[in-house]
Amino acid sequence: MIAVDAMGGDFAPGAIVKGALSAAKEFGIKIVLVGDEARISRYLSPSNELQLPIDIRHAPQRVEMGEVPSESFRQKPYSSMSVSLKMLYEKEVKAVVSAGNTGAFLYSAIKILNTLPKVKRPAISTIIPSIKGRTIVLDAGANVDCRPEWLLQFAIMGHLYAKIILKKERPKIALLNNGSEPTKGNRLTQEVYRILDNSSLNFVGNIEGNNIFYGEADVVVCDGFVGNIFLKLTEGFANIYVNMLKEEVSKRARSGIGAYLMKPAFENLNRRLDFTEYGGAPLLGVNGVCIVAHGSSPSYAIKNAIKTAEDFVIKDFNKTLPEEIERLEDLVTYRPSKRRWFWGSLRGSFSKERDEKEEKIE
Repeated sequence: MIAVDAMGGDFAPGAIVKGALSAAKEFGIKIVLVGDEARISRYLSPSNELQLPIDIRHAPQRVEMGEVPSESFRQKPYSSMSVSLKMLYEKEVKAVVSAGNTGAFLYSAIKILNTLPKVKRPAISTIIPSIKGRTIVLDAGANVDCRPEWLLQFAIMGHLYAKIILKKERPKIALLNNGSEPTKGNRLTQEVYRILDNSSLNFVGNIEGNNIFYGEADVVVCDGFVGNIFLKLTEGFANIYVNMLKEEVSKRARSGIGAYLMKPAFENLNRRLDFTEYGGAPLLGVNGVCIVAHGSSPSYAIKNAIKTAEDFVIKDFNKTLPEEIERLEDLVTYRPSKRRWFWGSLRGSFSKERDEKEEKIE
């Protein structure tokens, strides 16, 4: 059974419920919708006739998109998001899907589920279409400031994702940078390059943003700050490209005739560029299958996000990940100097200590 945060997202609960109904009908997946029972029930009357495997778990609170993650976690313990994650922690469900506040979902998942053994930081992974198929990009926003060893783990997570879920025999790993030469980039990327180059992963070197779409790598690694900017830029360009194409076609009659003849090709292009086709972004590294859906997800995207969650559950991704991290980290022959990252580590420890003190006070 998969828990779906029915109150998360711009079009909740309507689009969420509709997507859940589609997933239950098409894939036979058992789903529990978590949220305001009265509001959810308004969209569920057709399921009574179809007898779909869908239940409701009432949660009286909702996390809004603009809320601060730590505050919403403390002030709304009975939100649809927290209740869903607690169900996963108690093993009532096998996965959680949410299109709600991404920062709050990440924060709550770490607090409730914790990370998997050996995992230093979880990462949001996302699929980008390319000429050769699909490319995984991570981290897409979970960690703005990173240490070199975290990016090594992101590479391992991506390697396993590509191998188990996308069925790539030996995934090509690349590091997102402002040039292809080993000496390009900042201190972080230069250090990460040395680590990956001395690992047993199939590291193909640095990759520039424009080359990702040519499918030169199966997995592209970066910190969450760069990854999120790249992701949003890609989404924006894909949308405006399709809209401008439609606008130009509609201006001229002859173009309209040509467009009619090319309609199947345009539909296929639109499908390849549409984020709803790829469902949600798995939050890799937390102790439970968590899928982050786009905030503006329509029902079709929710259906695909639920299918992604089911795939991760069936293939037991989280059981394999800690073993692979330990095995592949041991094979790295280069270790960065910890002294270089002392102040960043110290700042992180102070933040953690402050969070622990706040929890004790409460």
